[in-house]
Amino acid sequence: MKFDFKEDGKRLAVITVASVLIALNIKTFVRTGGLFPGGATGLTLLIQRVGLMFFQVEIPYTAVNLALNAFPVYIGYRFIGKKFTLFSCYVIFLTGILTDMIPGMAITYDTLLISVFGGILNGVGVSMCLLVGATTGGTDFIAIYLSRKKGVDSWNVVLGINVVILLAAGFLFGWEKALYSIIFQYVSTQVLHMRYKKFQQQTLFIITNKAREVCQAISQISNHGATILEGEGFYRNCERSMVYSVISSAESQRVIHAIKEADGEAFINAVRTDQLSGRFYQKPEE
Repeated sequence: MKFDFKEDGKRLAVITVASVLIALNIKTFVRTGGLFPGGATGLTLLIQRVGLMFFQVEIPYTAVNLALNAFPVYIGYRFIGKKFTLFSCYVIFLTGILTDMIPGMAITYDTLLISVFGGILNGVGVSMCLLVGATTGGTDFIAIYLSRKKGVDSWNVVLGINVVILLAAGFLFGWEKALYSIIFQYVSTQVLHMRYKKFQQQTLFIITNKAREVCQAISQISNHGATILEGEGFYRNCERSMVYSVISSAESQRVIHAIKEADGEAFINAVRTDQLSGRFYQKPEE
């Protein structure tokens, strides 16, 4: 496990900002609205609220959150990547400390506004971590693990798991806050989908006269293969080649740019891939 001062320094700066953003979101929108964000964070807040309401005990956020993340951290260290897990532990610890230290603030008391804008901030914070090779812990580790092992976009699966937490919150504290929490989680998940596309795929159909060069460009950027199909262009009645390839959505812009450099006249159709079966290369985390 090697560290690069420049690159890892940037990662550290980004995840520090993300940790501050997530902690501020908890102490402003989430706590003010009485919401449960889901995952380890939501379960931690649920345990804190149970302790306060039923046992009159104020439980520190950091202690509970670290305990809940113990097993997900093991999954990350064992199956995802050591450096990835180390940076994630930093996010988990810093977010917990800041959440305990930052005083509670109320920007608005409108629960719908809190649900929407709190969800946006949460999605931005989580995606900032993921984009630089870290996570906020909890179900994020599980989502990445499932995406790698099963080859599926599992963030909606995590959303379903979070519903279980919300059911418990609804039974204990009323269904209104639980329903608003679903809005919070849905908005957060959609923001995450828009910003983090590593585990989403696109299918490329490329009409070109330089098929070999195009395949080489795809391979160099994405490490994915391609299939060359021979056909006939109807308009000019001439032989044309079509290159077929499936790549990660996160790499699509760089791949398309490389294809255009290889063949400036290439016709490219990029289609979202909803389901994929078979071997598909995913760059491993460090």
